[in-house]
Amino acid sequence: MNLFEFSARTIMGEEQPLAAYRGQVCLVVNVASQCGYTPQYAGLEALWLRHRDRGFAILGFPCDQFGKQEPGDDAEVQLFCSTHYAVTFPMFSKIQVNGPEAHPLFSWLRREQRGLLGTTTVKWNFTKFLVDRQGAVRARHGSMDTPEQIEPAIVRLLDEHLQPPPTGR
Repeated sequence: MNLFEFSARTIMGEEQPLAAYRGQVCLVVNVASQCGYTPQYAGLEALWLRHRDRGFAILGFPCDQFGKQEPGDDAEVQLFCSTHYAVTFPMFSKIQVNGPEAHPLFSWLRREQRGLLGTTTVKWNFTKFLVDRQGAVRARHGSMDTPEQIEPAIVRLLDEHLQPPPTGR
């Protein structure tokens, strides 16, 4: 499997095949508006604006599983993101990331890239999964890893396709 085999409902309520992001480097993030890490929205938006023209996408998935820090409905989440952080990167409908009701995308992400000490659960809001242009999960970053800290890894993946293919001898 890969990222592009999934679909999710956008924050506007439309089903979106993630195949729309085929060929892009994607950062999939579970977000929340009342979390100590919520200011990362600003860094995520800045990353998106800097690199979107190079084939980079951020996919934001609101989640209320951690401390009830995303209590609003999709309209409230969208309003919060646009008014407080001017978010323009793709946002999706509120989901669960752990447990039996977890969205299939996050069940797959968790299996593909385990967390600290090999755990499979997402531990908190703003966990980030970095996915390459082929849809494979390349890295998992915890909540404390800021967008600025993971930008070099994103740039490396964006630059990978610019490298000439190896030649055989």
